[in-house]
Amino acid sequence: MPELPEVEALRDFLTEHLTGREIVRVLPVAISVLKTYDPPLTALEGHQVAAVHRHGKFLDVETADGPHLVTHLARAGWLHWKDSLPSGPPRPGKGPLALRVALETGAGFDLTEAGTQKRLAVYVVADPRQVPGVARLGPDPLADGFDEARFAALLRGERRQLKGALRDQSLIAGVGNAYSDEILHAARMSPFKLAASLTDEETARLYAALRTTLTEAVERSRGVAAGRLKSEKKSGLRVHGRTGEPCPVCGGTVREVSFSDSSLQYCPTCQTGGKPLADRRLSRLLK
Repeated sequence: MPELPEVEALRDFLTEHLTGREIVRVLPVAISVLKTYDPPLTALEGHQVAAVHRHGKFLDVETADGPHLVTHLARAGWLHWKDSLPSGPPRPGKGPLALRVALETGAGFDLTEAGTQKRLAVYVVADPRQVPGVARLGPDPLADGFDEARFAALLRGERRQLKGALRDQSLIAGVGNAYSDEILHAARMSPFKLAASLTDEETARLYAALRTTLTEAVERSRGVAAGRLKSEKKSGLRVHGRTGEPCPVCGGTVREVSFSDSSLQYCPTCQTGGKPLADRRLSRLLK
């Protein structure tokens, strides 16, 4: 799933390629991706792109004197830029193409979604806060005002485990499964440690890991073409998706805990005092 660093890189890319250009056609291919109907997709046509924003994992294409096109790529969605779009209209079918946006220059982009779980979401709204997922977002962890004191206040009294707290978009916007693993590894903390149990020193360490991990990932992704962002993300991960490989910090073996629809990866030596976490959904906290 694209997370804050990849969506930020897409925002940078689209800012360069879309700003000041006119949208001439918006072509839905998979109607299921459309989560709003008023204003319609055609309300975007004829308007220039004024800016591109990021809200957590949401991309927001703002048009001048027109609506916003807000997209959440979900788990298997992606954006594909094309300097020259095909001349004919896309054909609905069983392929991954969900939506096409065409510019007056002949360029544009496709939104696609692989797999059978169709969760890619597209909204056309007057204000991005009309999108429920945007309206409930917590603070952006890379915002200038997101300091250690604010982070500590968010975690104070939070009875969930750190893994779940970091992934909660209403608590902190933009962190998902992969980067929560990376942040916890950098902070040398168990994913099952309770957020409310952190000491001041541990809170400071987790805050530093959060900011550093995301900042470094954004910098790695900056300037990378949209089509190569997925591979760039994978190459920069130290533990997520690397079950059975050696930890790049200590050389120990990266282990995994599997759940019904996801998994987490961690290093027992770095994060849990050498103790493996029970690989079941109701694993107990190992300090």
